[in-house]
Amino acid sequence: MAVYTQLGAEALAAIISEFDVGALVSAKGIAEGVSNSNWLIDTEGKDGSGARFILTMYEARTEVSELPFFLGLLDHLAARDCPVPRTIHDREGQAYRLHEGKALALIEFLPGVSVSDPTPEQARAVGAALAQVHLAAADFPSRRTNSLGLPGWQDLAKACGGEGLASIHPELAQIVEREMARLDRQWPRDLPHSVIHADLFPDNVLMLGDRVTGLIDFYFACYDITAYDLAVTHAAWCFSNDGKRFDAALSDALLAGYESVRPLLAEERAALPVLARGAAMRFLMTRAYDWMNTPADAMVTRKDPLAFARRLEFYADPANAGLFGQA
Repeated sequence: MAVYTQLGAEALAAIISEFDVGALVSAKGIAEGVSNSNWLIDTEGKDGSGARFILTMYEARTEVSELPFFLGLLDHLAARDCPVPRTIHDREGQAYRLHEGKALALIEFLPGVSVSDPTPEQARAVGAALAQVHLAAADFPSRRTNSLGLPGWQDLAKACGGEGLASIHPELAQIVEREMARLDRQWPRDLPHSVIHADLFPDNVLMLGDRVTGLIDFYFACYDITAYDLAVTHAAWCFSNDGKRFDAALSDALLAGYESVRPLLAEERAALPVLARGAAMRFLMTRAYDWMNTPADAMVTRKDPLAFARRLEFYADPANAGLFGQA
């Protein structure tokens, strides 16, 4: 989450008045993330009761035509008891509105906090919640292509250029070229697919103790390899933020939690090493591109691409090839 577009108090109050949620009391911009503009919204009803929501304005990376997929997915999963926020429809029954040419939506606020130093018990719960989403999404009727799959990583690498990558780190261009070629040769094509979250970092999970209370920020969700989503979550949860330290206990717990709900097929488990390299490449490339192109005045913290270059090198090391062998 982030804030790229600035909205004044009067504009925010007018927007909130289009929803039957009470009068705007306060709005606070949320600075984390790199994709959309977000505000924490507090309202008060006529009876004095308060409520809290997240207001999201969709920036350049989100196509308005794709919002029915994203918002419909939230409502589909919530109806099947997955821990995801509902979309708050406006007074006309619409899931999103336009404001000065940009789409925005109001989303249910869920309790909980994002953990910065997860325990194995929390990782196990996240794995189980992810598997629950995969099963619940099986009958979701819409499809969305993953725009940040292998072809997207290749396009981002071209956009960054060798000199641009080298400006981040002298060896980065060579790492990307080498691993991109390997991924192009080895990427699996015939594994089970489903609707996936594709971005389940700790800051997209809300927890109370060891219980998952919310999976949020589904705006990269798409139809892709199911086990790839597990690999993305593995890369996000099982390393220190800088990618320098791998936590085997978190890895084992995450995989065990997932398989307690949806056991992996043998071919899915065999593919996890290459899927994990792909997951690391995906975030390396988007972070590198954002590092080079984020506006200087954006209220957002750039994220270090090298944190995922280190993960990529870890997954690519033959000495670590067996880490997915046990759950």
